[in-house]
Amino acid sequence: MLTHIHIRDFAIIETLDLELHAGMTALTGETGAGKSILLDAIGLVLGDKADSNTVRHGADKADLTLSVDITQTPFARDWLETQGMEHEDDTCILRRVITAQGKSRAWINGSPANLTQLRELGEQLVDIHGQHEHQSLMKKDAQRHLLDGFAGNDNLLEHTRNAWQAWKKLHERVTALSQQNQQHQERVELLRFQAHELEALALQADEPEQLDEELNRLANAEQLRATAEQGYAQLYDNEPSLYAILGRLMHDLAQQAQLDNRLEPPLELLTSAQIQVQEASVQLRDYAESLDIDPARLQAVENRIADIRSFARKYRTDPRLLPEKLLSIQTELAQLGGDDYDLETLEKQCQAAADHYRKQASNLSKARIKAAQQLSAGVTKAMQQLGMQGGQFTITVNSETQTAFQASGMDSIEFTVSANPGQPLKSLMKVASGGELSRISLAIQMIAAQKVTLPALIFDEVDTGIGGGIAEVVGKQLRALGTNRQVLCVTHLPQVASQAHQHYKVTKIKGKQHTSTGIEQLSHALRIEEIARMIGGVEITPATRALAEEMLG
Repeated sequence: MLTHIHIRDFAIIETLDLELHAGMTALTGETGAGKSILLDAIGLVLGDKADSNTVRHGADKADLTLSVDITQTPFARDWLETQGMEHEDDTCILRRVITAQGKSRAWINGSPANLTQLRELGEQLVDIHGQHEHQSLMKKDAQRHLLDGFAGNDNLLEHTRNAWQAWKKLHERVTALSQQNQQHQERVELLRFQAHELEALALQADEPEQLDEELNRLANAEQLRATAEQGYAQLYDNEPSLYAILGRLMHDLAQQAQLDNRLEPPLELLTSAQIQVQEASVQLRDYAESLDIDPARLQAVENRIADIRSFARKYRTDPRLLPEKLLSIQTELAQLGGDDYDLETLEKQCQAAADHYRKQASNLSKARIKAAQQLSAGVTKAMQQLGMQGGQFTITVNSETQTAFQASGMDSIEFTVSANPGQPLKSLMKVASGGELSRISLAIQMIAAQKVTLPALIFDEVDTGIGGGIAEVVGKQLRALGTNRQVLCVTHLPQVASQAHQHYKVTKIKGKQHTSTGIEQLSHALRIEEIARMIGGVEITPATRALAEEMLG
């Protein structure tokens, strides 16, 4: 609820600090005293448009600060947390400064804010009824929210919203894929061709290196064979060969070692060398015999290497990376061929999601129609009590199946009213009389109060055009609304003011140089005087005071 408002240099108010309390608060005073200035200030803090005329004459700027207790307002706390503007003690402070040049700045809990943010937060804190542009019931969205709140449609709304989100995601995917379908098909065909030719190439790991080695061997086979045969001959087959020379030397050393054993170590080394020479000669012989001079194989290897290098140039990659390129193409082709790119499958899924959404929206629509009948009957009955005999209130709920899907359902909801017997039903937004609108709004709040709650309700001159017993009914209903929320009411009727839990009097203070507005909270004795003034006019008699005291009692 609203707990405090500070006003400086606004309209004709020089400085004002006002503590606000729970329950019903009446604001009274002479015509022109400035009762609506307080409501105007609250409206500006909640995001109404402002101009330089709101600044008190002679001042540089108007400064407005509104403190709100949001302990019982979880939606407002969540909004503040989302915006990073939360406050530790569950007090929300909104401030707005308007310069004499018409410029405006705003803050929420000390953080700079724009008018949109002020309005979004304000719609969760205060509902203003009366001749004021900040009236939620004049908005289609507010009418839908009120009806859904009365019907308790939270779960149905969540199901519908989830179904809408699922459909929307698929619908956007189908639309995008349809637009790019030609490019998609062309890409798939290209990838299939590339995958086919790389699969046909069948390049194995390390094959390029192996082919290079084989090419070198085949291209130099004759030279390699000649070298191996020559080595074999020199080591073993010629006369004398190295093997034979080592054998004679070893024979001589063996005889001499009998005379001097120090020749035994070199003899052992030569023995080992002869064995290795023999093994080397055998390997050279076998190598020379194994070499195949095969021009056909040489040509095949050259062709294979040429093919691999051609593909490497085509795909702009290293020949050794061609297998990785094939894997990448196969992966992308699998993705493009999956359900996410299957237009026919996606269209079926989208149609199923649309059918599911329509089912959820239909359930929501049925609940709204049922609640609309109940709320319409209740508000119509309340209008009779508020002096609008013969008036009728009807909520129309039209399920527009041909319209675009919306997260809030497919219903067009409109509040319509006939203020007098014989008049046709018209949109609430086209009601000409501000007083009628205020009373209709009051009637709606009277019926929906148990299910639709806002921390604070403000009624600006809801008593316009009524009096007597009807005014007393209005006063009692406002007081009833004030039992579980805060109600501020600007009124001219003693029957309404006498029902308030708190009573503030607005007075115009005229000085020699300027005029200002003052607001004071009235004690019981002063309330008697104010109620008596409202009953009897200029001259207050003991009888009017007695009647005023009786009304307060």
